Amino acid sequence: MNFNPPKNMSTPNTDYPAFSPYLSVRDADQAIEFYRAAFGATERYRLTDSKTGKVVHAELLIQGSLIMLAEENPQWGNKAPATLGGTPVTFCVMVDNADAAFDRAVAAGASVLMPVADQFYGFRSCSVSDPFGHQWMLQHQIETVPPEELQKRWDAMSHECPATANTAG
Repeated sequence: MNFNPPKNMSTPNTDYPAFSPYLSVRDADQAIEFYRAAFGATERYRLTDSKTGKVVHAELLIQGSLIMLAEENPQWGNKAPATLGGTPVTFCVMVDNADAAFDRAVAAGASVLMPVADQFYGFRSCSVSDPFGHQWMLQHQIETVPPEELQKRWDAMSHECPATANTAG
């Protein structure tokens, strides 16, 4: 997906997408290895601090989508989920087979947050936490559900589960 700036802007052409997550982690070397093993990530490149050897910037591709990451550095505002007491963000990765993706992530060291199951919104999905505190939803579509039907299914499900009544602020 390329961003096409208005003609009055002088922005060079780039192979960077308009939106990419940038993760802060503790032990970026291990994180890169985990993302390779769990999600099939490929490394574009990494920059390291010559004094400490720590990764100050790395770029990975997961199914062609860019993810950037760096070692936690609170002085620069880069804080890992452990420092923050968790993360409010979940990354969603569309996969060919959620069951196989789940097995691969867990084998690589991910913790199970939600086992693989068919969901009301037409996807087979699961949720895992990586060893660095980031959460990932792995899913594939099993049916196309129109918005009106999604609402009906949500209403039916939320009436059966009292906890959903308190999810909106």
